[in-house]
Amino acid sequence: MSEARDTWQKPPFIANPVIRWAVYLGAIAYFLWVGATMPIDWARVADGFGRAGRIFGGAFPPSFERSGLLIDGFLESLKIAILATTGGVLLSIPIAFMAARNVAPLPIYYLGRFVIIVARSFHPVIVAIIFVKAVGFGPFAGVLTLVVYSIGFVAKMLAERIEEIDFGQVEAMRAAGAPFFSTMFYAIFPQIMPRQIGLTIYQLDSNLRASAVVGIVGAGGIGATLANAFGRYDYDFALAITIVIVGVILISEGVSGMIRKRIG
Repeated sequence: MSEARDTWQKPPFIANPVIRWAVYLGAIAYFLWVGATMPIDWARVADGFGRAGRIFGGAFPPSFERSGLLIDGFLESLKIAILATTGGVLLSIPIAFMAARNVAPLPIYYLGRFVIIVARSFHPVIVAIIFVKAVGFGPFAGVLTLVVYSIGFVAKMLAERIEEIDFGQVEAMRAAGAPFFSTMFYAIFPQIMPRQIGLTIYQLDSNLRASAVVGIVGAGGIGATLANAFGRYDYDFALAITIVIVGVILISEGVSGMIRKRIG
């Protein structure tokens, strides 16, 4: 007679069954309450299907007649993305060192983390609205917006990479009497450079996508061209712009993915 073998079962997320079911029922009750109290105008939603039909009906076929305007908007987005990535990465490097606990004193560490938290706290559209109000409409507001956006991501990821380095090289150079900047350039930078290159390429790709979004609120680029097309009810031209944006993002995603694989 063969003995029954015990089979491993994944432990539940919450061990206590009473608490587990209370959490499940509480979550279901919360979502039902949110759905019931959400102010939704169902009559307007029903009317929206008709408006959507008119928009999509006017969008086909897409119109590429004003290709010059489309190309100018895309080139402006590309310039915004390149400038913002360059400025954001250059600013992210010192902020990342400030936010790395193993190389920065405690007050500097808290300051660096505070800068990163502030940069990550707001959506790029909100930051773009602030800069549009501050410096006016145009690509300069878009560059400033994406610089902040780049700092929030690149500085955070680079700081975490600095905290993961092999600290033996740093201690060896310190024991030999090397100054701080020599230690940083010869013991830390070689270990974080592959991650830095990968983050820069990824952020350039991300900024190219974000430049199309922040342009809708007046921060320049192809997004401003798209917003103007919708404002003039040129839905066929708006569809052409959308197709170009999707195509460019797909190409940039593929190129950046191949580069990251080669350096990874």
